[in-house]
Amino acid sequence: MKAVNLIPTEQRRARPTGKASGAAYAIVGGLAVVLAMLVGYVLTSNTANERQTQTAEARQEADALEAKAAQREDFTDFASIKEQRLTSVMQTGQARFDWERMMRELSLVMPKNSWLQTTNATATGAAATDGSVPTGTATTSSATLPGPTVTLVGCTPKQSQVATMMMRLRELHRVSDVTLNESAQEDGSTEITVDSCGPLWKFDVTVSFEPTAPSKEAPRGSASVPASLGGGS
Repeated sequence: MKAVNLIPTEQRRARPTGKASGAAYAIVGGLAVVLAMLVGYVLTSNTANERQTQTAEARQEADALEAKAAQREDFTDFASIKEQRLTSVMQTGQARFDWERMMRELSLVMPKNSWLQTTNATATGAAATDGSVPTGTATTSSATLPGPTVTLVGCTPKQSQVATMMMRLRELHRVSDVTLNESAQEDGSTEITVDSCGPLWKFDVTVSFEPTAPSKEAPRGSASVPASLGGGS
């Protein structure tokens, strides 16, 4: 006798037949792919955000370094200006010439009854060529000499006194050379004045000095011409 199932079809228990297993695997695989894509997106997004953060930090650090560099550049400029000014001051100090000492020694070597009409002095080594100037005036021209120079124009009673004076001038402090430009007797008919030698001898002498002061100082003057300056004769 054949058994008859009286339970309604919609209420009967489902029995696995194995026909839908492939579809389930496909769904699970799809879900795995979606999950992998989601994980990849999250990782990529995190990496991008991290790199953006690193980029922002690098920019901030670069700005800070640029600001420090600008500050150091200002300090470097200030240090350079300081060095330039220090060098300029040192060069100016080294180029100074003791004219007061030169005039004091000159007063000791001038022959008796002689006087200066004009002097032309310069500490730059350039001798003036446009005529004499009043005493103490410094001028320059294109004729450059190694060191300071002074041109002396004056009057003296005898020509031999010009030679004596030149010998003494060579012994002055820092003097390197003494050149006689002119030594001539003036017109005897003219009167002797400060500006005119009259019948006396007029001399024109250029004294050249060393560019830098020697280590050995010349002796200071006294009431009479010292032997070191050509005195005693």
